[in-house]
Amino acid sequence: MAITSTIGGSRTAFDSVTEVLAKANERKTGDELAGVAARSDAERVAAKDALSEITLETLRENPVVAYEDDEVTRVIQDAVDESVYERIAGWTVGELREFLVDTTTTDGAISAIRPGLTSEMIAAVTKLMSDMDLVLVASKITVTARCNNTIGEPGRLSFRLQPNDPADDIGNILDSTREGLAYGVGDAVIGINPVTDTVGTTTEILEATHRIIEKNDIPTQNCCLSHVTTQMDAIREGAPADLIFQSIAGTEAGNDEFGVDVAMLDEAYELGQTQGTAGGPNVMYFETGQGSELSGDAHHGVDQVTLEARCYGLAKRYDPFIVNTVVGFIGPEYLYDGKQVIRAGLEDVFMGKLTGISMGIDACYTNHIQADQNDIERLAMLLSKASNYFITVPMGDDVMLNYQSNSYHDAASLWELHDLRPAAAFEEWLEEMDIMQEGRLTERAGDPTLFTEG
Repeated sequence: MAITSTIGGSRTAFDSVTEVLAKANERKTGDELAGVAARSDAERVAAKDALSEITLETLRENPVVAYEDDEVTRVIQDAVDESVYERIAGWTVGELREFLVDTTTTDGAISAIRPGLTSEMIAAVTKLMSDMDLVLVASKITVTARCNNTIGEPGRLSFRLQPNDPADDIGNILDSTREGLAYGVGDAVIGINPVTDTVGTTTEILEATHRIIEKNDIPTQNCCLSHVTTQMDAIREGAPADLIFQSIAGTEAGNDEFGVDVAMLDEAYELGQTQGTAGGPNVMYFETGQGSELSGDAHHGVDQVTLEARCYGLAKRYDPFIVNTVVGFIGPEYLYDGKQVIRAGLEDVFMGKLTGISMGIDACYTNHIQADQNDIERLAMLLSKASNYFITVPMGDDVMLNYQSNSYHDAASLWELHDLRPAAAFEEWLEEMDIMQEGRLTERAGDPTLFTEG
């Protein structure tokens, strides 16, 4: 289908919805690597102009990967509430943006149209929004979730405690866990990426984190981020897992690269509900990141923002407790520098929350990307009132995955800067431990021996 834009007498034509979506995207090295990016700023502006006039109906009828060819497309399309969709099908993407940023549009009004949206619609409106627009809208959307505690409530900002160890040494993992807890983080999850993806290692990590949670009566949840099939085998053998984790992609081919499909995720969800140790009902944890489909040659010529939105459309099927984009982890081939990382982080949290999932972020970078700690601290400050949670690692340096993220002690700064607090039940526990009082850390904070006494 021919789509055109005319600006100042200059006419630009696009061959498809997919092309318009790609060329309307802010500059990303991943799109350039894939050969789908705008060739100039002028073409990018023309694509945004054309996209603003496309109706939501056109986007619904033209998914970027065909319904019959891709199970992610089928999940997204089949989940649409047709009665809600009929009310908004005639809106243009520009009109959807105006609705979202309008000062009179409430969280409830956004929730009311959400069931009629597809991931392509969400990606499309993202491309028309400024950084400030993205933060503004994401900040007024509330999405709560409950596992052993509740996150996402207004005025709350949670953190994943990530005590990875390059040798899967349980003693080191527990020492790092104690330090993180002493800084007040861990209410989103105590989650470990294992070096060795085996049932034995997964079980050992889950048992160790379960023991420290039980011993100290901590209102949180544990997770070992091995492959979903490894976790399922461990759970069937009695391992105490609160959350079941898996990385996902926005296409069927991308998920095949991760070794998963919808049937497998359905099975994991059912197992978490019936044999997991969490109170629930939200027992799934997903990670995503712009560019993963291209890295596996599974992108179908689609831009990375649109594919990322489709990840969230898939995740929504499982009503997850947490989802996060690992925004700067994949490298400069996909997000070249701090500017691109920040933009992607804002896009991802906005798209996740508009999709209706409990969305967080790993504000991170690798050493070969043109970014530094100040970039990800800026991103954290921008998203503190928009994101449900952040990932934190010891001293901001994950020695196992070899990348940089926010540190345990960054949490206190973000709470103070934005007048936020941890999840309610976790805050009460921190007060009982005399780690926090009236929303601020005490002199006892940061002392891991609090969890070795007795």
